[in-house]
Amino acid sequence: MARVVRNSKFRHVFGQASKKSDCYDNIRITKSAWDSTFCSVNPKFVAIITESAGGGAFLVLPLDKVGRIDRDVPLVSGHKAAVLDIAWCPHNDNVIASGSEDCSVKIWEIPDGGITQTLTQSSVDLVAHQRRVGQVAWHPSALNVLLSAGGDMKIFIWNVSKSTILSTIDCHPEVILSVSWNYNGSRIVTSCKDKMFRVINPRNGDVLQSGAGHQGGKPARAIYLRDGRIFSTGFSKMAERQYAVWDENNLGAPLTMDELDSSNGILFPFYDQDTNVIFLCGKGDSAIRYFEYTPEAPYIHFLSTYTSSDPQRGMGSMPKRGLNIASCEIARFYKLLNSGLCEVISFTVPRKSELFQDDLYPDTAAEEHSITADEWIQGQDADPKLASIRDLHSGPRSPISVHVSSPSQPKQEVVFGKQNITSKPSEPRPTNTNVTQQKPQTEQSPVQPTKPSPTNQTAASSNDNLQKQLELILSRLDAIERRVEAVEKLAKNNQTRESIVENNTIPNDDLQF
Repeated sequence: MARVVRNSKFRHVFGQASKKSDCYDNIRITKSAWDSTFCSVNPKFVAIITESAGGGAFLVLPLDKVGRIDRDVPLVSGHKAAVLDIAWCPHNDNVIASGSEDCSVKIWEIPDGGITQTLTQSSVDLVAHQRRVGQVAWHPSALNVLLSAGGDMKIFIWNVSKSTILSTIDCHPEVILSVSWNYNGSRIVTSCKDKMFRVINPRNGDVLQSGAGHQGGKPARAIYLRDGRIFSTGFSKMAERQYAVWDENNLGAPLTMDELDSSNGILFPFYDQDTNVIFLCGKGDSAIRYFEYTPEAPYIHFLSTYTSSDPQRGMGSMPKRGLNIASCEIARFYKLLNSGLCEVISFTVPRKSELFQDDLYPDTAAEEHSITADEWIQGQDADPKLASIRDLHSGPRSPISVHVSSPSQPKQEVVFGKQNITSKPSEPRPTNTNVTQQKPQTEQSPVQPTKPSPTNQTAASSNDNLQKQLELILSRLDAIERRVEAVEKLAKNNQTRESIVENNTIPNDDLQF
């Protein structure tokens, strides 16, 4: 008998919202009409774009600071107009990029534990766009490489550490709706208001492939899958919501395309590169649909739907490094509600065993980068460095803390500034060399061992003090013994203490305690 139900370890995945006390409440979420998720999450912080009078701001909270948020909580406020998109750096959990309507991109460094006062001074300002910046996206494996797309129909690839433009992409006739890197950062795919998808070489801006995407009038979004194929969401001519899978080498026709429903909210796809699970979150929807992708037809397999009573205004997804593996959690979303609540939703695979589930948690992208910005622009490609999730969760540290002691990949490179980032880790090396050279000279010198060091002098003085104290104690014991002998001798003659004192038979020193 043929199998009726497809075998999948994710078939029984279910979503569950956390208690309100474990969520983030009283947040003034932005009312911007821009099509963005308005939220970005990493294993340390959750960042949410907020409503701000007279400028643009977003909120950054440590993950453990749950509950009701004060109205006067410190914000990251440095833009002169509304913030449209934010993205955490995959190679440093303390660095976040923001794009704004003021035509600028800013890089911010958030200290561990969060900010204690409003942050207005950014670490780096990237100014080149002539209109608002709607998307920012970090390179998946190259350090300090950032992509920004603006309303001027241009895409800039930046070297953030030097505040320079590595390449400019100017091939779109209308507004760019979405941009996505492929797995190793050698290609990008864009969706445009002209209803076309384009596969572009980000180093020189050449369009490698292009084709008509979803034919509806509303915005479409496209992302890269791990094997090089493209997944997209959009609308049909009849305003039905669709999803499709494309071959990057042939965008003329989709490999598969299906309709979902007739709602009008834009679908934001969230893709797990390790498990090939795709979550679709519609703006204004109260449901989250999730599917599993397979390389063989029919490619997309529906798993289930998480439903709630509250529509979502924005959504953020936690990277694999921040999930709870003890409960078999494979995804965690931070859902923004119109009421000002950021609800935490956990997606879990039900397992009876409490042991580590290797099939659910393959090696994931680590915080350590693979190549530098200069290596990438010269043509070198590299997949993201992988780390074992079991090793990452053996303690609260992030994977970069494991490799920070390695001199070949120092975290100091992610310190943004005008000085050369490679000079800092090399500064202490001459000092260490001099120390090692001085050691044999010290051993060969015949005078050096006889010269007392400050430590030896301190030890000698302490020994002298102890010797003096011992001598004082012994002298007092001798005096007591003499006093006792004298008292016993006089007691035999029936003399009182007063008579002993009057006759000065016993010295005064012996009578003192």
